[in-house]
Amino acid sequence: MDQVRDYLYRTAEAIRALPVEQIERIIDLLWQARQEGRQIFVFGNGGSAMTASHLACDLGKGTARPGHRRFKVLSLADNVALMTAYANDLAYEDIFVEQLINLFQPGDVVIGISGSGNSENVLQAVRYAREHGGVTIGFTGFQGGKLKDLAEECLIVPSNDMQNIEDAHLVLTHILMQVFHRRVEEETE
Repeated sequence: MDQVRDYLYRTAEAIRALPVEQIERIIDLLWQARQEGRQIFVFGNGGSAMTASHLACDLGKGTARPGHRRFKVLSLADNVALMTAYANDLAYEDIFVEQLINLFQPGDVVIGISGSGNSENVLQAVRYAREHGGVTIGFTGFQGGKLKDLAEECLIVPSNDMQNIEDAHLVLTHILMQVFHRRVEEETE
């Protein structure tokens, strides 16, 4: 049972140490994208792919109200056929950037999720967005990896445990959803 308590303690510590001011800046960037009708693209691998899907669902559905502006959000980790086609015909490193080339417009937002901060396919997509006038956000852990210096806002979960990092990323998606849900509710009043 000590192992269970230890895991819960480390996860709680990582969550408590999340940088609130930086989360607020990310909230402002995403809210501005919604207000301006910009697209938001989110992506990652493995557990981070699931977090990307979860975030896209929460923003796309969880904040939608009839007659009100909606988030234009898409997880680039959800089209398995397209991802495997790019991986097979080009390279795995291209699975996200090639999708961005088709859809991205200057001013759009990309959120690259990589626990290590070193996933090359995430870095390529963030790099493309940055070079083409996008707003770039990273969610990472450890010391931030290469994503730390590439994304304009890179939230680094202060942990060296991948599961604690992924847990904190999921908590972050729920923070964003709750804040935006409340903001949209306030618009309806």
